[in-house]
Amino acid sequence: MGKKLEGNGLWESSRIIIPEHKEAYLKLMKDRQRRGKPELDDQEVQLIEQVLIISYNTRQPISIVVFSPFDDEELTGVITSINTARREVKLFRGEDDYSWIKLEDIISASI
Repeated sequence: MGKKLEGNGLWESSRIIIPEHKEAYLKLMKDRQRRGKPELDDQEVQLIEQVLIISYNTRQPISIVVFSPFDDEELTGVITSINTARREVKLFRGEDDYSWIKLEDIISASI
């Protein structure tokens, strides 16, 4: 009985679990690991905006942490464009490598 509960034994030993149930269960387990977005106070938002503006004006590289429900992503580059209407910044990381990042997804920025 012990081996049935190890590794993939639960799925292999059970004859009543159909592939659709297995997929739904694995999706549910992944969704349970999802995190909520942290709330930033006004002071932290202002510090992030200042770092973005400094990078835009001086072309100085910065490091940005972008929120993701499962793992935060750290990006490094230079802000080359600020779109205030869409509230996005363009982070240039190298030749033909750039990303448009929404301001609301940035949780920290540093020079």
